[in-house]
Amino acid sequence: MDERRVAVVGAGAVGTTAAHDLADRGRAVTLYEAETVAAGASGRAAGICYDAFAEDIDAAVADRALSRFRTLDADPSFDWSFTPRPYVWLARDGDARRAAAISEQVPRMQAHGRRVELLDGDDLATEFPALRADIAVAAVARDAGSADPGAYTDAMAERAVAAGVTLREETPVELRAGDEHPHVVTADGSTTYETVVVAAGAHTARLLGDAGLPIPVKPYRVQAAITESTPLAERSPQLYDATGGYYCRPRGDGLLVGDGTEPVERDPDDWDRDADDWFRADCIEHLRAAFGGSTADGDNAAVPELDRAWAGLCTATPDGNPLLGERAPGVVVATGWQGHGFMRAPALGERVARGVCDGEWLDPFDPARFDGDESFDIVEGMVVEES
Repeated sequence: MDERRVAVVGAGAVGTTAAHDLADRGRAVTLYEAETVAAGASGRAAGICYDAFAEDIDAAVADRALSRFRTLDADPSFDWSFTPRPYVWLARDGDARRAAAISEQVPRMQAHGRRVELLDGDDLATEFPALRADIAVAAVARDAGSADPGAYTDAMAERAVAAGVTLREETPVELRAGDEHPHVVTADGSTTYETVVVAAGAHTARLLGDAGLPIPVKPYRVQAAITESTPLAERSPQLYDATGGYYCRPRGDGLLVGDGTEPVERDPDDWDRDADDWFRADCIEHLRAAFGGSTADGDNAAVPELDRAWAGLCTATPDGNPLLGERAPGVVVATGWQGHGFMRAPALGERVARGVCDGEWLDPFDPARFDGDESFDIVEGMVVEES
């Protein structure tokens, strides 16, 4: 067995990054994708990127991801762009519980070196006059930005192939882990690898479960929409309204709005990819909540119409932390991002390569902390709570 042969299953943002970084470290990598590059969650993600985490490991991973994003943005050979843009999260008047949570989070983030600030409603209105002014408290992360997740994933897949990775799209696989080394089974037959990395998003739990390696991960449905062109796109930060439970960011000359989280486990092969009518209606209300007050010149903000909307799948774990590490000898799992996968993909893919090559994993993300059959409720990743 060639100890340098590695398979990566799943050509999303994390999988393509891991494949590239493994090849860059001398591994012979085959990247399998059941559909096409970025066809899953990475092609449907919001593209909001920030380092505003109160836990030390999360903050360090996010900081490394942003550093790599900026490096790639400066590389003319990488067909992708990263737009620096503040990330604001807020609680509105009357929401004392979430206001207290935000006020508690910011000093913890600052203690981990994050460049975040606590703002009151007047400070927020001065800096971002397009937003409504009924704010109890807000925080702003300065080291943040936005990007097109699909473009990143496509560009990273191209770079991985240039680094020697064999990309096999339209190739569904099964995993066999009962022998001395894991096997990847396709319609063409079975191939043995020293290591198999399963980064197949919502399909990861099923692939591993069918191989006798259960993990506690549940796919759940989320929704997003893009508006028609609006001047608000030039004046808005990236925004998470903790009171309203929605996020918003400029995307092109429109706004991307996200909400519609359904805390219900979904079949990764049987779910509705179109947005619901109730979600579309909610998006208009969210935009009114965000911008329905005064704009910079004192006129009422015009709420734009929606251009298109869609649904995607995220993955949840019992404690909200990812599963990243060895599930069994030679079998690595990378899933459970709780909606934060793309924004950390450059660092997570790099961590996969370090783990496979050097045995260096992140203990809080160790899959061995679970038995694999845990019962738990789905909690969306953007909930603002006190520690």
